[in-house]
Amino acid sequence: MEYSTYGRHVAVDAWGIAFDHLNQADKLSVQMVQAAESSGASILSVQVKQFEPQGATVLLLLSESHMSIHTYPEKGFAALDCYTCGTAVDPDVAIKAMLAFLEPTETSNVKIIRGTGELQVEHAQLAVG
Repeated sequence: MEYSTYGRHVAVDAWGIAFDHLNQADKLSVQMVQAAESSGASILSVQVKQFEPQGATVLLLLSESHMSIHTYPEKGFAALDCYTCGTAVDPDVAIKAMLAFLEPTETSNVKIIRGTGELQVEHAQLAVG
C-alpha cells in the first residue's frame, strides 16, 4: 500500500472563553474525543494533564496524526490544533466542534497544507454553528 504525504493542519488561537471551560482537563478530554470522532478520526491514545493552580493540556494521538489543546484559564485563552494526514478526515470538523463547546468571543486561525511541497498557508475564519 502506498501512503500519501498530503495533510491538513489547522491551528487556532481562541480568546474570551469561560474559565470553567478551560480549567477542567477531564471535561476537555471528553469534548476532544467527541470532536475527533465527529471528524471520522481514529483515536489511538489520550493524554491529559491538569496544571496547578490552573490550566490544562489534552493531546489525542490519532491514527491520522494528532489533536491538541493547551489552556490558560486566567487569560480566557486556548491554543488548539489538529493535523490529519490524507483526505478521509477533515480537521476543520474537529476544530469547529471544539469551538462550539468553548464558545470563544474571538479566534484567529490558519490552515496549512502539508506534504505537497512548499507549505501552503490559508487564513480564513472558521464558521461555528
